[in-house]
Amino acid sequence: MIQVFTTGGTIDKHYYDANSEFEIADSLLPELLQEANISDPYQIAGLLRKDSLDITEQDRAAIVDAVAGTSAQRILITHGTDTMPETAQALAGISAKTVVLMGAMQPARMRRSDAVFNLGFAWAALKLLPPGIYLAMNGEVFEAGRVRKNLAAQRFERD
Repeated sequence: MIQVFTTGGTIDKHYYDANSEFEIADSLLPELLQEANISDPYQIAGLLRKDSLDITEQDRAAIVDAVAGTSAQRILITHGTDTMPETAQALAGISAKTVVLMGAMQPARMRRSDAVFNLGFAWAALKLLPPGIYLAMNGEVFEAGRVRKNLAAQRFERD
């Protein structure tokens, strides 16, 4: 079984009206996995509903505890892109499990989002990678501790 943890981030943001800002809404992940016709057994648990800039060290500790505490050997974490490398680094002490963090540069609810591609890519990476902590974004896999987000280019790069 694959364990999926959601933490919020842009992938789950929703724009309510023309006068409001994006807010974290209920995750679309169950719907996206169903539309993708994923047949692997999986379980989804929501850990947080936060923009990654608002994730605290206590939140990261809770994510680490959840990953360490699950019996699943393969774990997918949806996460905001701004601090995804920091959370991946916090997970670096976990061994014998394959953990992949993924997110989106545009909300999944938007027509031109990278969320669906990133989810499919991360799902495949999760099934193929050996134990370790990884980020899977926009067709590339990065190891924890060796990646940074390039804000100007809106992509991840090897550090």
